[in-house]
Formats: sequence, structure tokens, C-alpha cells
Amino acid sequence: MTIEKIEIPDLGGADEAEIIEVCVEVGSEVSVEDSLVVLESDKASMEVPSPLAGRVTNLVASNGDTVKAGSIILEIETADAEEAAASAPVEVDESSPESKLPEVELESEAEAEAENSGEQQTSLLQVPLPDIGDEPAEVIELSVAVGDEIAVEDTLLVLESDKASMEVPSPAAGRVQAIHVKEGDSLNTGAVLLDLQTKEPAAAPADVQAAQAAQPSSPDSAGESAAAPASAPEIQSNRPSSTEPQEPADGSVVYAGPAVRKIAREFGIDLRKVQGSGPKGRILKDDVQEFVKSTLSASSGAISGGSGIQPIPEVDFSTFGEIELVPMSKLHKLTAANMQRSWLNVPHVTQYDDADITDLEDFRKSLKPVMESKGVKLSPLPFVLKACAVALQRHPKFNSSLHADGQQVVYKKFCHIGMAVDTPAGLVVPVIRDVDKKSVWEIGAEVLELAAKAKDRKLKPDDMQGGCFTVSSLGNIGGLGFTPIINAPEVGILGVSRMTVKPVFDGKEFQPRKMLPLSLSYDHRAVNGGDAGRFMTELCSLLADIRLQLM
Repeated sequence: MTIEKIEIPDLGGADEAEIIEVCVEVGSEVSVEDSLVVLESDKASMEVPSPLAGRVTNLVASNGDTVKAGSIILEIETADAEEAAASAPVEVDESSPESKLPEVELESEAEAEAENSGEQQTSLLQVPLPDIGDEPAEVIELSVAVGDEIAVEDTLLVLESDKASMEVPSPAAGRVQAIHVKEGDSLNTGAVLLDLQTKEPAAAPADVQAAQAAQPSSPDSAGESAAAPASAPEIQSNRPSSTEPQEPADGSVVYAGPAVRKIAREFGIDLRKVQGSGPKGRILKDDVQEFVKSTLSASSGAISGGSGIQPIPEVDFSTFGEIELVPMSKLHKLTAANMQRSWLNVPHVTQYDDADITDLEDFRKSLKPVMESKGVKLSPLPFVLKACAVALQRHPKFNSSLHADGQQVVYKKFCHIGMAVDTPAGLVVPVIRDVDKKSVWEIGAEVLELAAKAKDRKLKPDDMQGGCFTVSSLGNIGGLGFTPIINAPEVGILGVSRMTVKPVFDGKEFQPRKMLPLSLSYDHRAVNGGDAGRFMTELCSLLADIRLQLM
């Protein structure tokens, strides 16, 4: 019998990691690839698999220890080389160079035999996360499990980013061999989601062999059993290092896991100011939450960006009757945070007016036969979007944004308009691009398409970026009017309420007219009251007589 010391393999870019769970104990029998310990670095949580089969004789490391690549964590008693060779199903000439990788040779022989017999080969495909933009997204639902047979375009998991929920489809058919992510993980483009056993040839076996050959080997490993791998497997992080928080410039070390760092980023907290209560001063989620509570109570403004706003007192509503606590979805929480940020940072002014759309409605209803032939249902919204595009071109102050330096104004030469869509998961704002260059029919078709994608969680990040102006239409539930909150860094948003029939005096008598209530909120830093008045007057004229849109 031989005692082998098991070391921490390459940490995939991290300098050190903390042991948060020891999966074995002295006397445990382990097989190759069994989990030995679970590590947590600043970048990811990961399991360390056993490179050998045998019995654990000594645990060198324990929970809470900080380790680096090469640190010894335990000792395993394995069979001697002679015993391993005697029990092997094939004899291997140890004097031959090929004997160092018998498993690879056996696999190659099996592949050659299968190829000669005409059997179809399978390959292991690692499925990466497709392009979701620059921002990470959180896994909120896993739709498959290990062993599931899936087809092309079957949903693998559901992601939720700062802007939308989306499903990730499978790029190939096969059987799920392993899943590398779990619910709650934050992923970036390119992260490996799962391993899929397919019946297609491997994409680049030469690359895999080259990677294996490039792995460094230690001189101390020359005496290891022939059945042991040449080197320990490399632990890869699912998240690229470019998006990870950097260590403080002053050289101080912050001991906190990825989940805690994520919460700190969301609240804008400097973790160096948080007192950790975990092992060796490690910062836990509870520590961050207590820091937030104490900071708000002290009105220090660390969370609110210096606003110094007193928090709303907490009330125990259960003392008054039965209650039910329902967690807010991530999309709901993000919408609330964005609205609060915009309301606190942007000086809102809202102007109200009614647009006479009597002629527009008569014209729209006359198009019903054409709608049926084209398969496009036109509501008043496409006409409103088109009118907004014309008004934005004629009043460019509304098609601008304040530069981040506060000294310049960015005027946009394009016209992309967002439309607020209410979905079961929360409010999303898909963007229709180049509205000024599209016909009402094209806009109507795109409105229906984006609304359907929003409700089915099919929107991509690109579908919700680049907006110049937003329209929030409440349709038949809109009431008499409301004050929409600007979707910063845009400087304007139009609220559309329920159309009503009102008596309008034409100079001689009162006539019944179909009036559409409009609410225009604007950023008073970029737009003056006179600019807003002229924009609203122009918009109402374009809706009252759509022929003016052509002039």
C-alpha cells in the first residue's frame, strides 16, 4: 500500500480559496472524481475531485482554512503499483512511454474498434452560455437534470438579468451528463452550463490532447502509480475575471464569497467597512444586511448616495391580522430600485393634455379588412409611436441625454422608442428601433412581436437597450392620467391613458370627440417648460391629423 498526498490543483486564476466544506473523513473510501472538499474563492465556489481511488488516512485541512494551489489537504492510501498492474484487465509494458497514459490508450483502442465495427461514435459537448450582453444574469430555474434526453431548442435554464428574464435553448440534441451551474449562480457570456452527450463527432479532439500535454507535471510525481492521472484537474471559474471585483488598492484583503460580494455591489457597499462575523473575520450575508440597517438608521447616506433620506419605519402587520409574506422577484426588485434612483436623481415635471383622435380612430377602424389580410392588428399605440418619432425629430431636445460629466448634452441622430410592457414577472421595456424609418404597419407588427416575447420571457438584452424615449400606454385601464417616471438616462416619457368621449366646443356647438389623455414627464435639467409645451402641442396635432406626419 502507498500513501499519496493530495494537493489543491490550479485554482483557475484565483490566488487562494477558503475550504467551506470537507466532504470526506478519516477512513472514508473514495473513488476517482469523488468530491473531497468544497472551496470558495473571490470568483466562484468549486469542488475538488479526488485524482485517486483509495482510503482517506489523514485530513490535513479543515473547514475555514485558506489554501493555495499546491497546498496538501489530505492523504489517501492506495494500492502499490505492482498490485494495480496485477489487478488491471490488460498488461502494460511499463518500459514503454505509452504506459504513462493507459486510460487514453485504452480509449483510443476502443474508439478504433468501434470505428472498425461501424458503430456510431458519441462526443461530449460543453454547452456555453450564448451572448447575453455585458451584464451578468442569475439562474432562477434549471429546466433539465442529469440523465435527461433533450432535443435541439429545448429549454436548459431560465436566466434573469437586470433588465429581463430569458430562456436558454439547447444548441444540440443529446443526454445531459453533468450540470455545472445551479439556481442562484450569476453567469456571464461564455460560462459553461452543462455537458451534453451527443452523437456527433467531437469538435476538436486535437485541442483537448494539446491541452493535456501542456499541463505541468511535478518531478515528485514520477513515482506515482500508473493508474493515477498525470496531473490534477484544473478548476475553472464560470465567470470571467474581467467582471470580478478587484481587491482594494490599499492592499487590504476582504474575506467574502461571491454571493456576499454580489449583494455588496447591488447596494454600493465598500466591504472594507463591514465587520465580518464568520470564521477568521469572514463577511457573511447577515453582516452586510446589518451594515445596511445600521447605516440607514444613522442617516449616513452611504447607501442612498448622500441623499440622507430617513427609512420608512418597520411595522409588524401581523399584529393587526393575518398576513402572507411573498418574496419579490428579482425583476420586481430591480424595477423598484431603478424607479427610485430615477425619481431621486431626476427633477421630474409632468405636463398633461388631451389629443383629439376622432379622425384617427375612424381611419383605424376603416382598416379592419386590410388588417385581416395583412395579419396585423393595429391598436392606437403604433400611431402614437409614429407620431412621437416625428415629434422627436422636430424637437431634438427630447431626443437627447445629459452626459455623465454634467457638462455636455448628447443629441442622438437615431430614433429608438421603448414601450413599457406589463408581464407576470414584472415590467419590461423592449425597444423598437428606427421608428422614424418604419411604416405604421411595420411598427404594429413589431409591437405585437415584442409584447409576445416579453410575456414569454424571450427578450434578449439587445431588445431592451438603446432607447431614446419611452411610451407607457395603459390602454383601457389607464384612467384619466398618471405621472410616468422617466427611464433615465432618457429625458422624456409619454404616458397614455384611456380614451374617452368628451363634448368639445367647436365655436358654435358642442361636438362629441374621442379624446386621448397624454402625460408627458421630462427632465427639467435638459428640457424647459417651453420646449415641453411645444413638443406636446406638436404631438397632439400629429395625432389629430395623421396627414401632418407626412409634411
